[in-house]
Amino acid sequence: MKLSFYGADQCVTGSCHCLEINGKRILIDCGLQQGRDEVSNGEFPFAANTIDYVLVTHAHIDHSGRIPMLVKQGFQGRILTTRLTAQLLEIMLLDSAHIQEQEAEWRNRKGERSGAPKTEPLYTVEDAEQVQQYMTTCEYGQFVELCEGVTVEFVDAGHLLGSACIAMDLTENGVKKSIIFSGDLGNVNQPIIRDPVHFRGADYVVMESTYGDRNHTGVWNYSADLARIIDDTMARGGNIIIPSFAVGRTQELLYFIREIKEQGLVKSIPDFAVYIDSPLARRATAIFDSDLRGYMDLEAVQLVRKGTKMFQFPNLHITETSEESKELNMDPTPKVIISASGMCDAGRIRHHLKHNLWRPECTILFVGYQGEGTLGRSLLEGARSVKLFGEEIAVQAHLENFQGLSSHADRDHLLEWIGEFQAPKPQQVFVVHGDREVAPFFAQALVNMGIPAHAPQYTEVYDLANNALLERGYLPERKVKVVSGSKLSPAYERLVSVGNMLNESIRRSKGRDNKSLAKFADQLRQLLEKWEM
Repeated sequence: MKLSFYGADQCVTGSCHCLEINGKRILIDCGLQQGRDEVSNGEFPFAANTIDYVLVTHAHIDHSGRIPMLVKQGFQGRILTTRLTAQLLEIMLLDSAHIQEQEAEWRNRKGERSGAPKTEPLYTVEDAEQVQQYMTTCEYGQFVELCEGVTVEFVDAGHLLGSACIAMDLTENGVKKSIIFSGDLGNVNQPIIRDPVHFRGADYVVMESTYGDRNHTGVWNYSADLARIIDDTMARGGNIIIPSFAVGRTQELLYFIREIKEQGLVKSIPDFAVYIDSPLARRATAIFDSDLRGYMDLEAVQLVRKGTKMFQFPNLHITETSEESKELNMDPTPKVIISASGMCDAGRIRHHLKHNLWRPECTILFVGYQGEGTLGRSLLEGARSVKLFGEEIAVQAHLENFQGLSSHADRDHLLEWIGEFQAPKPQQVFVVHGDREVAPFFAQALVNMGIPAHAPQYTEVYDLANNALLERGYLPERKVKVVSGSKLSPAYERLVSVGNMLNESIRRSKGRDNKSLAKFADQLRQLLEKWEM
């Protein structure tokens, strides 16, 4: 009964944890690291075909974005998640695959002249399409007998439509343990979705800490504050550019803008135009407009009963093609443009930033977490210029950070959530999904409350049966790395990743017969001696 940590370990993104029990290997999430690449996204520290099950807490790419790569590399097991998460995954993974293909194509065009090695996408659209054949779904509160000794329940995490904490009852060799994976815990009083469910107890908790060092600012009147920003900007003749995650955050914005228009809160241009410049957001909004029974909060249920279209209002436009997207920047009329990606690292938002960042009458409105190493974080930290599509762009637009609009629980709500675990009280809380300055800090806060806790490092292995650390992990070196004035090559990064896989293979070999181990060691020594010659 072991738990290994393969992602989001003292960093925010790339969630991936592996539970080993009764000869089965169960991944909880399989996410893509976003922003600063501390670990290569291109390799797993385990063999994909050794994984039997994948449990997905929610559809955000930092929790699900490497599932197509897992399938590509030989996974043939079962993927289990909630019904709404499965619907969102179908569109989000295809969109992610499209981005992977586009970025690889762009790099290959750029590298062709210099003779650079060809770049392969992490996975293709075809790989993403293969995921659906392994997908099974459940509803909140449904108990699922996953395999021998493992019962699973998905419980509302209040973070995103369909998001879940995963509660598991484990039995191996007569030893019984319970563990809860928090996934991403939601903020309270969000529109559309319900508040996170609280638990009474568990032997172990794997808990996120994204906002473990701070609280959201005050109590916000979202509609009034958003209306003020829109009104002030349009009075100057500028555009409001909103980098937004296509799933969840965009729908919340539409919900608030509908309220703003109904209440007439924008005076400069009351019938202002709003453009959703994201095909993925359009498809996601259609899912939000579908059958949400069992997923909506009471206010949303009442609106639906009254016949209110929560995400529709006059002068709302959806752009489909890249040509339509480009035309938005040719039109001088002040407008709101909501576009992905939320951290500004890919997608159409970068084109809108190129055309609006240098204009002092415009506003760039951030409405979500900006990971380390992302363009969004650089802008919020005061960058005076940024490079977009090979061109240096001055930062002269107004920058607004709408911190009150967060889908993550803040520090106080995280402490409140874990503080209710009493029967049983956790033997250990593993604090994940926090920057390396935040996760240990939050873990210490739990220790101060009398709750045993620590922030695991990458590749740590923990014995759940005996509440003991089996193997310490390590903190990958932070990038940007520079050697002789240039970044480390992708080939070297791949070598490091393969080394991690080798360490994992050695760990799994413990207990095998001496003859096999000796042969393995001899083969490795021969390879190393040949390399060093």
